[in-house]
Parts: sequence; structure tokens; C-alpha cells
Amino acid sequence: MHPLEPLTADEVRLAVSILRDTGKVTPTTRFVSVSLREPAKDKVYSGKEAHRSAFAVLFDNSTNSCFESAVCLHHKKIVSWKHIPGVQPTMTADEMIECEQAVLKSPEFKAKLKDQYGITDTSLVMVDIWSAGNYGEAEESAKRLARPLCFVRSDPTDNGYVRPIEGLRPVVDLNEMKVIRVEEYGHWPLPPNPGNYLADRVPEKRSGIKQLEITQPEGPSFQVNGYQVTWQNWSFVIGFNAREGLTLHHLRYNDAGQDRGILYRASLTEMVVPYGDPAPTEFRKNAFDVGEYGMGMCANSLELGCDCLGHIKYFDANLVDSRGQLYTIKNAICMHEEDYGILWKHTDRRLPDRPEVRRSRRLVISSVSTVENYEYGFFWYLYQDGNIQLEIKLTGILSLGTLQPGEKSKYGPLIAPQLYAPVHQHFFNVRLDFDLDGMGNTVQRVDVLPDEPGPKNPHGNAFAAIATSLKSEKQARDHLNLQTARTWRIVNPNVLNAVGEPVGYKFLPMDNSFPMASTDAWWRKRAGFVNHHVWVTPFDENEKYAAGDYPNQSKGGDGLVKWTEQDRPLENKDVVLWYTFGHTHIPRPEDYPVMPAAYIGFLLKPNGFFTMNPANDLPPPAPKKKGLDMAKGDCCG
Repeated sequence: MHPLEPLTADEVRLAVSILRDTGKVTPTTRFVSVSLREPAKDKVYSGKEAHRSAFAVLFDNSTNSCFESAVCLHHKKIVSWKHIPGVQPTMTADEMIECEQAVLKSPEFKAKLKDQYGITDTSLVMVDIWSAGNYGEAEESAKRLARPLCFVRSDPTDNGYVRPIEGLRPVVDLNEMKVIRVEEYGHWPLPPNPGNYLADRVPEKRSGIKQLEITQPEGPSFQVNGYQVTWQNWSFVIGFNAREGLTLHHLRYNDAGQDRGILYRASLTEMVVPYGDPAPTEFRKNAFDVGEYGMGMCANSLELGCDCLGHIKYFDANLVDSRGQLYTIKNAICMHEEDYGILWKHTDRRLPDRPEVRRSRRLVISSVSTVENYEYGFFWYLYQDGNIQLEIKLTGILSLGTLQPGEKSKYGPLIAPQLYAPVHQHFFNVRLDFDLDGMGNTVQRVDVLPDEPGPKNPHGNAFAAIATSLKSEKQARDHLNLQTARTWRIVNPNVLNAVGEPVGYKFLPMDNSFPMASTDAWWRKRAGFVNHHVWVTPFDENEKYAAGDYPNQSKGGDGLVKWTEQDRPLENKDVVLWYTFGHTHIPRPEDYPVMPAAYIGFLLKPNGFFTMNPANDLPPPAPKKKGLDMAKGDCCG
């Protein structure tokens, strides 16, 4: 077993058993997460056996206290037990269910439902747990809170999200698991129209779609050993945990027999979804989906949902529920190959009968998480030419609001009668721990700049790519710049390529946004990572989350904004690049009732890492018959 593979089911059970045997786990203690405690880099690189360890986050409802514990699974003992004062860890899946039941059983909530809407059957009411955030109120620092959003179905399989109960907002104390008050903001009639998307509730379906079969009769080109994968010169380890979800580890490329490191660890560290409507029923919508809910705990089982065509390899995720019972998400990760069109082609006009073309094939490692109404698909792509890509697919159901008949809102378009979708943004932060041919790396900012007109630029056409090595953390804080076609390059100054330059990889940003909210907005105080698109820090195993370890109900000022104030040196160091990228969503009627996927991400391309095109050695594709005998490929829905 590779030391970076996630915990097995037996290891999770063992870790929980060891924790219980300490006597520190009481009936009011919740297990927030139990995951691999990753060994130190030097042990991984040395190949020396590292004892398997677990890292647990626990929370005691009776004392409103958070604890962290390290557990040595080899010696079956507690290595550390630490109280973390004044924080609220991630809400657990059990709390989401219990919170809904607490609201539905609340006499105050039932009475207001009946008075305002005439609703007496609470079995049709949906309650989505939403974090309380922190807006400077005393209770937000003293209690473990949720401020759920409520909806009502017309029948058990109706899409309840199209009927928000706009005027009522219950506030729940999650420690006591009871409603402490129900806030009233007025009365809005329920929107009149259904908005169903289930197949058996869509009356007229299109026809003429012929069957599409994609097969790999010889099997896949990848090899799997546990959670270790090799494919087309690539090798890596798949990881997974309750907070981050899918992670990639020890990503290497075999170049002419040399095993070369590129990324030691790649992970989603945090995301935030701020909404732009200042209305009293809407302004608190600012979900930190990683730190408040846990992207891994929200992962789908892809056995029925992935609908991949071709040869699929699934991986399970072994987590815990809040009572310490093993919680296995079957097929949480999907891996497959897919055709990706032309990789390269050239036709020499002097050799017209010998065109050369190579098909591109990529390996897809994916996971999909549902955070109440929204879905996020995380797709890592590895290519035969050394490219690495992350693509996030955003889909699911919009978070909707209700309007009075005939009313419109400045802050979101009307998408159905009395139903509007507030404008909002999705910001993601990814942590890329580079070990490019070793741990001594430097990050460069690359700007394309025109030369000044003059004797050296007589025709006014000159421009060049200018690289600036980032010497310290504050200098590294930066934004995208379309005017200079800004990119970043990670190089190893200690290893030179065939032309005498440092080996490197280029970081290419894709779609992105700037935050629209004021820097004084409460959510921005907690999400300081959105202040810059790019951050660079020296490696520190304790710095993993861009908004800090515990953003739930935090006051902010933690994570990247705090760490980079040290202004530590970066040149020729073990460096980590953090990238913040945002999608500004102005909803459309076409996003209703369920939205087509939107895409956002980034690309890493070798830049002087190889001597030449590493895909030059690909064999030509086998010739196909003309007509309907088409080349086969793979896709994942």
C-alpha cells in the first residue's frame, strides 16, 4: 500500500475504536471526520515504511468544544489530543438530517406555516440546512447555529425548490438541536407553477436519439493497484477525505525511463458562494461548501449516476458518520479514458499521401458532490502530452426566491411567475503543491509586453514574454491580467533542460471573476482568499485550507491572508501555488428547473519540462472504414 492512499474501512473502524477507548468520547461527542494523517514528505520520498496514522476532528455538543486527535494505527494509540477553542468545525451529514427534523417538529414553525400559508402537512416541507455565517452578532460566536431555508412540495416527488417559503427563517441551535426562534420577514404567496425535471414528470420527451455505444474490447490502458494508478507514462495516487473530497497525490511522469515528479498534492481547499441580493431573506446566503459542509461528505455514489460509457474503474470512500459508524460512499470516484479529438496533425504538401495525425486520449478522474440544491463535478484530466487540467462542472438547481405577483427584482431575473434567481458567484480555491523534478522550485509571473517604439522596434511590432521570479509571499499575491496575457510558470532552477533553461510547467488560468461584494462584506472577511487570484507560499504541512482550518461561523482573517503576512522567501523553495477562480452567475430562464452544466477550471502545460513533444512517440491510429464505421471513444455524463 502506498503511504498516501486513503484509509481503508478497517482502518477507519480501528481509529474510531482507539478514540473511544480513551474515555474522551462521550455520548454527546460527534465525529466530524476521520481521515489519513499524511506522513512527512521525506518519508514518502525515501521509500521508508511510514506507520499508518489517522487524523480526527471531533465536536462535543454538550460543551460546544472542538478537538483534534492524531491516532497511530500501527501502535494502536493516541499520539495527540488537542482542544481547539472558539471554533465550529464542519457541519456533519447527521446534523443536516437532524436539523430538518427539528424544524419540522417545532411548534412555533408549524404555527407560522399554518397561519401564513395554510400548510398543515409538514411531510411536504423541505428544510435545507444553511450555515449561519458570522455577521458580528454575539450568538454566532457562542453557539453552533444553522439558518435553514425552507420549501414546500405539492406532492412527495415534486421539485420543492421552485416553491420557497420566503417569509420564514428558522434559526436552529445545533448543539441542542432545537429551533430557538422563527424569523418573519413578510408574506409572499407560493409561486404557482411546477418546475419538475424527473423523467417521469416531463410529459413530452424528444425522439430521434439513436443508441450510442462506446466500448473498449481490449480493456483499458490504465493499471490500478489499490488507489495507485499508472497510465500512459503517468503515475499517481488517488486520495479522498470528508472535507476536500477528491485529491491527487505524488503525480509523476515517466520520461524515457526517468520517473519525474510534478505535483506532490493537488486539492480543492475551499469555496464560497456569495449571493448579491441585499434583501433580508437573501443576504445571508454565503455558503463555504468545503469548510462548512464537507465536499467529500456530500459526494455522490456514482454507481447509477455517472453513466459512463467504456471501461470504468470506481473507487469507494471510507468516511464516518457523526456517531463514529463507518460511512462508505460506494463508487465516490470514477476513472475512465476518453477520446479527445486531434492531439497533433501535419500534412506535408510535398507528401500528400502521407498525412500524419494522432488522436488525443485523456484519463478522467472525477467525483460529483451535491450540496443541497447544487451539484459540483470535479474532473481531473491527464493528457498524453503532459498536460494536466482541472475542470469543475456546476449544475443542479438554482437557489431561488419568491416575488410578489407582478414584481421584479434588480438583483435577479424572473425565471417563472413570482420566482426569481438571485445573482451570485462561485469562488473556488485549489492548492497545488509542486515538486517539479525535486522540491527546490520557483514561481515566475509571465507577462507579455510590447517594446517601446524606437530604433530597436522600428516597425512597432515587437513584443516579448517577460518572466519575473517571485521572491516573497506579498510580491506573489496577484491577479489575472488580460492586457498582458498573464500566466505563471513553475520552474526548478537546479535542473536544466536540453537548451540550458530551468525545467518548468506553465499555469494557464481560464474563466475567472473578481468578487463583486465590498471588502467590508462579512463573507469577504471570512473568505480572504478571494482577494487575489494567485498566492504562493512555502510548503507547510499545517497550511492546507485557504480560509483557515475552521471557517464555519469564523470572524475571518485566517488562512492565506494571515500566513502570507509573514512575507516568507519563495525562491528555490518547496513552494505551493494557490489559485482562486470564480464564476459569476447571472441566471437565465434556461437554467430552470435544473441548470445545464457550466464549466470553470485551469490548465497546466509542460514548458521546457521535456526535450520535445512527449506525445511524438504515439503510434498512428488504425485506419477505419469509410461511411458509418466510426472511431470509438469514451465519455462520462
